[in-house]
Amino acid sequence: MQIKPRQHLLDIWQAVARHSFDGGEWAWGKWGGESSVADAERLLCLLYPATEIPAFRLDDPDTTQDDVQKVMRKAGGRLELPVNLVMAAAQFMGTHTDDKRPTFAGGYYFVSSAEDQDLTKEQRELGVVDSYSMSITLCLATLGFLKVYESKTRRSDVLETIQELRVATSNRLTAAMVSLLRSFTVNVFDTDSSQGRTLCELLGQGRLSQRHVLQKFQRRFRPLRAAIVESFVLGVDVQEGLKDENQLFECGWGWSIVKDAPEVETDEPIGPQPEGVANSVPYLYFTVVALDGIQDLFSDRTLTLGLLNPEQQKLAEALRLRWEITQQFWSGIARFDTDRWPLEDIPWRTTGQKLESEYFSLSVAAILVHDLMRRRATDDDLTRTVSVMERLAERGRITSRMTRDDPMVQLHNPGVTLPLQGSERIGPPMQWIMTDFSAQLLKRTIQLCTLSRNLGSHDRLLRLAEDIFGHVWRRRIRDGEGVGLWDNVHAAYPDSPTYDGPVSWSITERVTEVMVQVHQMYRQPPIRSSELIDLARALLSESTHLLGNEQMEPAPATDGNRGMELRSIEVKLRRARRLVDEQPGTSCALTLDVLGHLDALARAREAAAQGV
Repeated sequence: MQIKPRQHLLDIWQAVARHSFDGGEWAWGKWGGESSVADAERLLCLLYPATEIPAFRLDDPDTTQDDVQKVMRKAGGRLELPVNLVMAAAQFMGTHTDDKRPTFAGGYYFVSSAEDQDLTKEQRELGVVDSYSMSITLCLATLGFLKVYESKTRRSDVLETIQELRVATSNRLTAAMVSLLRSFTVNVFDTDSSQGRTLCELLGQGRLSQRHVLQKFQRRFRPLRAAIVESFVLGVDVQEGLKDENQLFECGWGWSIVKDAPEVETDEPIGPQPEGVANSVPYLYFTVVALDGIQDLFSDRTLTLGLLNPEQQKLAEALRLRWEITQQFWSGIARFDTDRWPLEDIPWRTTGQKLESEYFSLSVAAILVHDLMRRRATDDDLTRTVSVMERLAERGRITSRMTRDDPMVQLHNPGVTLPLQGSERIGPPMQWIMTDFSAQLLKRTIQLCTLSRNLGSHDRLLRLAEDIFGHVWRRRIRDGEGVGLWDNVHAAYPDSPTYDGPVSWSITERVTEVMVQVHQMYRQPPIRSSELIDLARALLSESTHLLGNEQMEPAPATDGNRGMELRSIEVKLRRARRLVDEQPGTSCALTLDVLGHLDALARAREAAAQGV
């Protein structure tokens, strides 16, 4: 299925407007306000494209395009639509702020692992890395939206709301950044521990002894180890452990603020910083989520609009250091052995949670994609990563057929379950369930496709992305409250269990994000082929020579259009010459057209000569 980002975004926006607006006003519905993650994802389905794609802008009513107005009719007219979005964002900030500070509750995204015991109110209200990361993206999109819309409206009540919303959004952004800093962790462990043996087996792949793995680990990660010790304030125990090179370590983000995490000093009015609950163990899933949000702090749009104040810029630099080191660490782990990457040994086995799944392979691949985008990737790295993506799509039964009682259905429904270690301190053990394997795979494939400048890899990735997108698009809800949104797993996997819960805003938001990425990919110059450039230059040389020869011939008395046709040929040749380096295929097409016209002129002249 071909990905048409504009049309598909319009379809998604129409479905969101139908679901979330009532009489032109934002309606949260039954599940609204129950989870800060879901509420942020829902708002981002509109605000993210509206601030990233000029054709979908809603902050300037004079530039809102006709097809956008048409699909957003239920959300209000051209002038009311931005007002309603401002009010919805203000409601979000008010709902997810208590008397003292912004809140980041996981809400109904948290699940109890004890069938006979529900989670406590305190557990439901715990912050989660998904919310911290999503809040960064939402707050930056909101601040950018307000910066433009403020100059376009004269309504005093709206201007007053904008001022209040800007302050609340900035406070939430700072609180989210502080919480992400306090959720970052470095876990140090001995090679003979359970975690150490798992990591050594993962990296050695049955070919390297534990001693060889440790020696190679020491050499590869010595610079990162030193950078962490020198640059991070982590506490004496962790620093001492890292200085011992006979100890292994992992870094990344826990599922929430880590227990005993020190408070971050800041002058911003974010209120008291909550105590941490999570064990000091990195999770691959939450690490990927954190990396996605942090990179928005350094986007061109954030820098151009000046969305961060000086205090936030300081926090952003601290996050950037963790962002870079985490990518380098997991990229090094994924490609630990040059002959055979551990990432290529699917499924991946986690050390902290003692689980294995294709989802964790995808999570490591996602971090590798981040790292490949950060640095200049080699063709070998890209080609091998493309193969991993293709295998994950096949193993996940996205590009391959289902078998009877296929266990892979569980990857999508009910999903992969993560135990949230440390949550048992304040109630029954909690879980986090991930059902977005297909959407995440599509997102990473498009990111790789945008990065790749190799024709072969790009073509493979684009075909894979279209196959995955066809699968994801079939899973839209066909009837009921969330029609046109996600997730109807039965459409792709008829044997999967039924689900009667709310709309999956996590999958809907990720698909929306993918449409923005595809739009950006198509805005890039096409990949240039050296062979086509050589062919285009050869064709240009021949056509220029033949044109010069044709211009020396006398014009037949009966042909009054010959001069105009020659001028048209000159214009086409000039354009073909201008495009030869950037769009050699287009240059070839123009030049071939010119050669056809020149040959027609030559044949007409020959026929006229024979007639005489």
